[in-house]
Amino acid sequence: MSQFPIAVFDLGKTNSKLFIVSAEGRVIDEARTRPVWREHADLRVLDDVAFFRWMEDELARAVATHGVDRMIFSGHGCTFALVAGDALVHAILDYEQEPPAEIASHIDAMAPEFNETYSPPLPLGFNYGRHLLWLNERDPGLIAKADAILAYPQFWTWKFSDRLVSEVSYLGCHSNLWAPLQDDFSSLVHRMGWRGQMPEFARAGSVIGAHTVTLDDGRSTKVAVHNGVHDSNAALYFYRSLGFLDFTLISTGTWVVIFNTASPLEKLDAARDMLANVTVDHQPVATIRFMGGREYDVASGGWAQPVSPEAVATVIAKRAFALPSFALGGPMPGHEGRFVGPAVEGEEQAAVAMLYVALMTDLSLDLIGSTNAIVIDGGLVKTGLYAPVLATLRAHQTVHTSANPEGSAFGAAALVFDAIGRNPFVNDCVVAEPARIPGLDEYRREWRHQVDAMASGEWASRKEKRA
Repeated sequence: MSQFPIAVFDLGKTNSKLFIVSAEGRVIDEARTRPVWREHADLRVLDDVAFFRWMEDELARAVATHGVDRMIFSGHGCTFALVAGDALVHAILDYEQEPPAEIASHIDAMAPEFNETYSPPLPLGFNYGRHLLWLNERDPGLIAKADAILAYPQFWTWKFSDRLVSEVSYLGCHSNLWAPLQDDFSSLVHRMGWRGQMPEFARAGSVIGAHTVTLDDGRSTKVAVHNGVHDSNAALYFYRSLGFLDFTLISTGTWVVIFNTASPLEKLDAARDMLANVTVDHQPVATIRFMGGREYDVASGGWAQPVSPEAVATVIAKRAFALPSFALGGPMPGHEGRFVGPAVEGEEQAAVAMLYVALMTDLSLDLIGSTNAIVIDGGLVKTGLYAPVLATLRAHQTVHTSANPEGSAFGAAALVFDAIGRNPFVNDCVVAEPARIPGLDEYRREWRHQVDAMASGEWASRKEKRA
């Protein structure tokens, strides 16, 4: 049984990290980088060569310094790779780019029905099957050249192990490529003839190969490569491994992804960015999400410090509001984010942004029917008041926060530990104390009234168009 640390590459679109997790379940070292997305012809693509070099260098350092003997990848959604032989057939696309309108109208008509894939129709490459169709329109012979269509974590797993595999939590993440209730590929995959390019499945966390690391002194050693996982699903796995069963997970980063393990799929509304994710064990889970981390960065003007209760109380008293949405997707699509009420700047602007993200989370919890315990994980916990404000707004639910802001990385590590028969993690979540901020309830009612009016106008407009 391995007693050596695990290397977990937690791959975000904007920020990617390496965590060295000890056999006792503690982070003992880490490194960070920003993947480079460069312009290539008329597309924005990943500089995979530079990224791979960073990973190799950091893995070698981890082996030399800590004796790491296992590795795994946790990866952000919406991204895929086409590979043949030992190379990419096409550079990896940035999912935040929209196909030309004339192509979009054609490929969007090809998407399977929502009740088959539980993938809502999303812009850009948020359904990565949409970007596959885009590449197919650009070059009808391109995908046929690929030996395999790999999800993002499985691309890096292949780079380090030379083995092609698939993994269900990533395929099942609003890709349009998976039918959760059939536990099989969607009709789109069959219709496009892609089934043969989907490699065999391996469970997330299972050992699929080894990577040889050559050290500076000339010695070489092998590192076991475990199959990678979708990041938010890894976070869900981590908290389940701690003993949470009937709960709602709010996984925060660039996206706020909300899983409600108790919600029936019938509650899902495709028009409000609600979907079914699929766990590492093939089980669909009702989900709603919005780009909360990105929206906070935009709406706050890049504020990077905790927000004080005094600033929050001030903007509530002023009745300064932020209204959706400051990024694409989410439960209020088709609206451009804006501030209303007195002008704010600096920390007050950040306070309005924090309240906005908390209120959007609160709205999303209502839409997904959340009445059970809540666990909040990830970067938004660092804003300081996000969890206490949410605990006030959800007074009928117990809100837990994790002292560990890296649930996706720890979930990936938990999958590795499970594969070798260990579970060193303990539940260190704490109950968030509700914030005592005067006027918050009334502020929420006013904000929700404005948002409901926006939604009513949108639905009325759609009804007129149908008529």
